[in-house]
Amino acid sequence: MRWSATAGCAALALIASASVDPARAADPYEIHVVLPMTGGGSFVGKGQQDSLQALEASVNKAGGIQGRPLHLVFHDDQTSPQVAVQLATSLVAQHPAVILGSSLVAMCNAMAPLMKNGPVMYCLSPGFHPAAGSYAFSASSSSYDQIAALIRYYRLKGWTEIAALSGTDATGQDADRAIDQILAQPENRGVKLVEHQHFNPTDVSVAAQMERIKASGAKAVIAWSTGAPVATVFKAAIQAALDLPIAPSSGNQTFAQMAQYVDFLPKQFMVPSALFPEHEGVLQLDPRVETVQHEMYAILAERGLKADNMVATSWDAGLIVVEALRKLGPEATADQLRQYIAGLSDFAGVDGLYDFKAYPERGLGPDSSAIVRYDAEGKRWVWLSKPGGEPLPP
Repeated sequence: MRWSATAGCAALALIASASVDPARAADPYEIHVVLPMTGGGSFVGKGQQDSLQALEASVNKAGGIQGRPLHLVFHDDQTSPQVAVQLATSLVAQHPAVILGSSLVAMCNAMAPLMKNGPVMYCLSPGFHPAAGSYAFSASSSSYDQIAALIRYYRLKGWTEIAALSGTDATGQDADRAIDQILAQPENRGVKLVEHQHFNPTDVSVAAQMERIKASGAKAVIAWSTGAPVATVFKAAIQAALDLPIAPSSGNQTFAQMAQYVDFLPKQFMVPSALFPEHEGVLQLDPRVETVQHEMYAILAERGLKADNMVATSWDAGLIVVEALRKLGPEATADQLRQYIAGLSDFAGVDGLYDFKAYPERGLGPDSSAIVRYDAEGKRWVWLSKPGGEPLPP
């Protein structure tokens, strides 16, 4: 049998391809992650980094992305929107398919305009609300749905006179808009906002605002802020002898933060939550969600970690991106990745069943939020409501 020159070249090319492809397949697939690992938001960024590294190890143990190991490359935005923009500008120039982060609303708001034509940006803050049809997605249950569940819980408990204390930052502004919209709904016509105070997150005291709330006749408080400012709020509540249910944002739902605040946590402290906390013997979620949750609990336990809000805002985002890349392949473009996620439905995550067709840019709806309290003795989150905010039976 004679080989033509063309056939010989083709055979050599095939051999060369066979010898190169396995090496290429072993090259890591890098995903850049922008997080506040220093500065005021570092407790969020470091917790999300721990969570994502646990997920990375689990993904690679299961074969990576079509045989290529996943490698997460972390960048510190220093809790600064300006630094986040600088990092995002540099990363966009490299034309990745996806960037994860940042962790807080202000940074995500600053980065999003740079992603108008890609890459996909998966923000890890529930308070970020992407533009419809954009390349941006937002993780976990929406801050709007969390506040709606909290107000429903307050209302059904009979606490219909509510006070609000919001920061003047992007997180607080997001809460102000949500509270106004939620209280305008027919189901909340009997709920009254009797006092609405504001403070600068850098303030060292909110004693005056807390005295106004105490004098208002409020039966429950929404104190929507994240991180160090919440400690200022809690201390002021104790100084004012304000013994009312008080709930900050879900960004404070971390074990590290609770350990620091345990000596001055309000007696009736609670927090709106995604659906990730353990709930054995309390209620049963969709079996597929239960399976993914227990898999996550086991993975975290291997690394000495427990599930808190840092997991809730990063785990599913990572799962969804990995699922897309495993289906599309590591050469997937930003547009292909965006279209895949936008069309994803019935996807089980630790925060619930995702349906991006019904809930664009997020995948989760109103029933993805619940109310929990912190059990300092057991160091765990205890469910107070069903998904959506209806109080559990006593």
